[in-house]
Amino acid sequence: MKVNEENKIKKGKNNIKEKTLTNFLWRFLERFFAQIISFVISIVLARILEPEAYGIIALVMVFTNIFQVFVDCGLGNALIQKKDADDIDFSSVFYFNIVWCLLLYTVLFICAPWIAGFYEEKSLVLIIRVLGLTIIVSGIKNVQQAYVSRNLQFRKFFWATLCGTIISAIVGITMAVCGYGVWALVLQYLSNLCIDTIILWITVRWRPRKLFNAMRLQELFSYGWKLLASGIIDTLYENLSQLVIGKVYTAEDLAFYSRGSKFPNVIVANINSSIDSVLLPVMSQEQDDLDKVKNITRRSIKTSIYIMAPLMIGLCSTADAVVRVVLTEKWIHCVPFLRIFCISYMFMPIHTSNLNAIKAVGRSDLFLKLEIIKKIVGITVILTTAQISVMVMAYSMLVINVISQIINSWPNRYLLKYSYFDQMRDIVSSILLSICMGLIVYPIQLFSAKPIITLALQITTGAAVYIVGSMLFKIEEFKYIKDVVQGFYPKNKGT
Repeated sequence: MKVNEENKIKKGKNNIKEKTLTNFLWRFLERFFAQIISFVISIVLARILEPEAYGIIALVMVFTNIFQVFVDCGLGNALIQKKDADDIDFSSVFYFNIVWCLLLYTVLFICAPWIAGFYEEKSLVLIIRVLGLTIIVSGIKNVQQAYVSRNLQFRKFFWATLCGTIISAIVGITMAVCGYGVWALVLQYLSNLCIDTIILWITVRWRPRKLFNAMRLQELFSYGWKLLASGIIDTLYENLSQLVIGKVYTAEDLAFYSRGSKFPNVIVANINSSIDSVLLPVMSQEQDDLDKVKNITRRSIKTSIYIMAPLMIGLCSTADAVVRVVLTEKWIHCVPFLRIFCISYMFMPIHTSNLNAIKAVGRSDLFLKLEIIKKIVGITVILTTAQISVMVMAYSMLVINVISQIINSWPNRYLLKYSYFDQMRDIVSSILLSICMGLIVYPIQLFSAKPIITLALQITTGAAVYIVGSMLFKIEEFKYIKDVVQGFYPKNKGT
């Protein structure tokens, strides 16, 4: 009997590990291909369009992003976290979302002239109203997303996102070549979301039933409203710097600042969103066993930083060559911003893993408190540096990031017995090895070679140094990833 119980426990652990890794892989592949395609398209569009077009779209996105936070009121995460969510829960949220998003779009439609007046740019009115349609589409899509995430069916996301990204890319490039300017970016974004939603709707079996229960909705909202409030605070904060730059400085300044964050975000979006999507449902399934939640959190931080650190420091070291090769000289002023955001984004998995652990154990109240504390600090810093220069604002993000790491990890010192010091100790080897790699790679640009040759040498040297260093110093995460890949290969090969 004892042997059977031990085998069941061991089998359960293996199933959780396999399920987590499989869905992380699908989510990563989805993000990887989507971001690579989007990255290539953004390069093509950046060569065709002027920086001012990107500045205009960045102004509008400040407000559409804020409205997007209100789309599901935190109910999507509540559906994922709830242990016994059923069709009544999902259908109730779906119908609520439709009505709510129509109301949100109406508000944005009416407010468009005031937003345009704030920036003293009348042409923004129509752009805001067209791009705002994404709010309605998101309302239809969000419950399907929650269903896929809860049931760990991330393969569905892969095909929907891939098709949406490719088709919208064709739309964007065609319009840019035909001289539609900023509208190429507007229609690319809108068509991407629409196609993604249609395909997800076709491939996911769940459909809303004629069920609605206000009490169930209220129960979900009791958990979700705190995440909604957190999301509002976070989105307002994330867009505050762009709003201030757009108002105080020029659209071109905003374009360089925004483009500087775009490059590292291509990498971060692949890894971090994969972690974020998979961790919450997996941790929620284990929410009653804090030791398991801790182990998942720890493995997530160690592995993701091992991957993220060399990519970010590598991009930071090769920034000059990357911009010259990919975007041409007209974007060279975004290089300092790119380097700053690389260092800042490098630690994003620490934020994601800690916050998902807090959400998974049902402490959305604690999640909200953390957001309030972080944003008070961040807003104070942004408003203080806004009148100095755009560059000083960017550097202040590094300080805010370190403070936010400490704040996000603090509750898990007690909830999971996994402190910020423990987390730093777990990733220090990956960070140090990445820094050494960066110090070796950076001087290569001092030789008077063509940018394309310099970039090729830097990438090759960096990859070789990091892999060889991982083997020489026996970095545990290198062996772990190698074992995971080898574990999947025979299985996939035989299917």
